[in-house]
Amino acid sequence: MSAPTGPGVILLVDDDVHILASYEKTLRYGGMPPTIPCPDPEAAAELLVKNNVRLVLLDLCMPGLGGEEVLAALRARRPDVPVIVVTGESAVESAVRLMRLGATDYLVKPVDRRRLLDAVERGLGQCPLPTATPRGGDDGVRMIGRSAGMQEVFGVIAAVAPSREPVLITGETGVGKELAARAVHAASGLTGPFVAVNAAGLDDALFADTLFGHVKAAYTGAGAARAGLIEKAAGGSLFLDEIGDLGQASQVKLLRLLQEKEYYALGSDTVKRSQARIIVATNRDLDALLDPGRFRLDLFYRLRTHHIHLPPLRDRAGDLPELVSHFIARAAGNLGRAPCQPPPGLLNRLAACPFPGNLRELEAMIHDALARSRGGELTLAAFDHWLRRAAPQTPPAADPSPPPSLPRSPGKSPIPTLKEAEEALIAEALRRADGNQAQAAAFLGITRQALNRRLRTGEGTGGGSGVSGSGGAGR
Repeated sequence: MSAPTGPGVILLVDDDVHILASYEKTLRYGGMPPTIPCPDPEAAAELLVKNNVRLVLLDLCMPGLGGEEVLAALRARRPDVPVIVVTGESAVESAVRLMRLGATDYLVKPVDRRRLLDAVERGLGQCPLPTATPRGGDDGVRMIGRSAGMQEVFGVIAAVAPSREPVLITGETGVGKELAARAVHAASGLTGPFVAVNAAGLDDALFADTLFGHVKAAYTGAGAARAGLIEKAAGGSLFLDEIGDLGQASQVKLLRLLQEKEYYALGSDTVKRSQARIIVATNRDLDALLDPGRFRLDLFYRLRTHHIHLPPLRDRAGDLPELVSHFIARAAGNLGRAPCQPPPGLLNRLAACPFPGNLRELEAMIHDALARSRGGELTLAAFDHWLRRAAPQTPPAADPSPPPSLPRSPGKSPIPTLKEAEEALIAEALRRADGNQAQAAAFLGITRQALNRRLRTGEGTGGGSGVSGSGGAGR
């Protein structure tokens, strides 16, 4: 039988051909993706590898290989694919054990049609967008999440992907904003490349040169012409990360690019047309971007034609099992190790962590723990130093010293100025982070570069805070 083509298939593994036919019929009439029936459990892993499988429906009790062996073989080859276990009434405990080993859901026989469709729909929701076909160095996209917040994100991505208007992606540091941008690009149907650049590290002159390019002798040292990223992303998507840190002059240039769809290379008077879709991201909240003193409102409203907000990891506790399995598999591959199971008790410990670094912090934690573990088994002890540092801290005691004198209005309590409030916030964030600027920036919801700029220019030092621009840099 030739493998189905298209957005992906569902692999049905059961030794009873009549049950396979029933599943296939139910899923087809339920509007689900095409199916591949597999009556031989020993062939399941090979079919998984050879086909674009998005979900596996696995019977627990079959002759030959047992359910645990089949599940282990499937997880070893494609740990990213959800597996739903089907069991008899007397084997529910076994099904629960299999879920701990990596299954994402289970159904009890006889399987009700509505429950089957609901379970499959939930499983497909972990990866609602088909894996992007690699092109131009793009390694494909997979976003994980069964939580309500991520399901909403998946729906918005699918809805806005065909549009060619700008997309604004917001969310805290490390929540996966670039991954979401890649998902938009992968689902858009654009044939050009996905090109990414961090805008936080670009001053106004470098921003123009990076995006628009230059002609030969445009400035001292420009010995040859160079194409800008707008030209390199033609027919595809240009992703600008940390857009909230752009200077005013760069904001004007970007606004013109969005409105007129044209630009000039530095040193040239020949207009060029932009053929790239613009996707931007920021870890600032929308209220911060709506400050006209820092960000142009006309540019803000132009950028947020489509808006995607990614929830923080602390609001996605239900996604932790899949995320942990995914990062373990990735770390194992990087370290040349076989995938293993998370140690008992780890998920409960992780669910209590605030994760200011979100997915990036979780992945780093797992990679380090796996590297520290020996004997092919991941231990909870390998996570101890991470978990101690990530555990919620007891709020410090209130400072007994009186607040600084502030101007008063008749009959009203004093309030700090915006500058004083910012200085106090930065000083307190650095104090709680023991001078670690990266951690302080995460507390404040800004990038480390943005915090460094405020410290260098004296915008958040408060004069008397005792904080210098280099504080904590070596931590």
